[in-house]
Amino acid sequence: MSRSIEDQTLALAGVFQAAALVQQIAHTGRCAPPSLETSIKSLFITDPGSTLEVYGELKNLREGLATLNSVFSNQSRKQDVEILRYGLSLIQLESRLNSNRDMLDVIGTRIEQARHTADHFGFSHSNLMSNLATVYSDTISTLKPRIQVVGDPNVLKMDENAARIRSLLLAGIRSAVLWRQTGGRRWRLIFTRRKTMNTALRLAEQANQSVYD
Repeated sequence: MSRSIEDQTLALAGVFQAAALVQQIAHTGRCAPPSLETSIKSLFITDPGSTLEVYGELKNLREGLATLNSVFSNQSRKQDVEILRYGLSLIQLESRLNSNRDMLDVIGTRIEQARHTADHFGFSHSNLMSNLATVYSDTISTLKPRIQVVGDPNVLKMDENAARIRSLLLAGIRSAVLWRQTGGRRWRLIFTRRKTMNTALRLAEQANQSVYD
């Protein structure tokens, strides 16, 4: 797996795309279906030939790249603060998960079992969301510190929204794994923040261009 700043930025965009979607669903009950599908589908790409292969095409990460640049450069908006907290929490939880081989094995087995549901119903179906949410609840949600999602109580109490949020948190963990595999480290973010933002901006421009080509 390549360890370039571009690969790290792509994986980090995957983390923050999932975090942004969690924030959107928690407050409104809605998010962009293509971005949701990209995040969920990434859970089932277990042997990629490249970092980008986990997400398909660069345009599939447009929301994550834009979000990454936004939360790193502007933390005055409440939504950016929430998304940044979710993203950093996912990275922290992944580091704890990485030392728990038994839990990693359980998650891998359970996701593989959910593959049939994904193949049969698609990557945004409620049946798959329910399966993946249970995987998250049984494993990662038992680790500390737990991620506290804030939003509209009326939205959060709906089972469908809760399942999508937990599924996206699981997808965020998957991207955090990928980020570590490409050389990403929490302490390095302090020193690579500007380079990461510039790379995210450049990749976002390429992603936007690919949509119109």
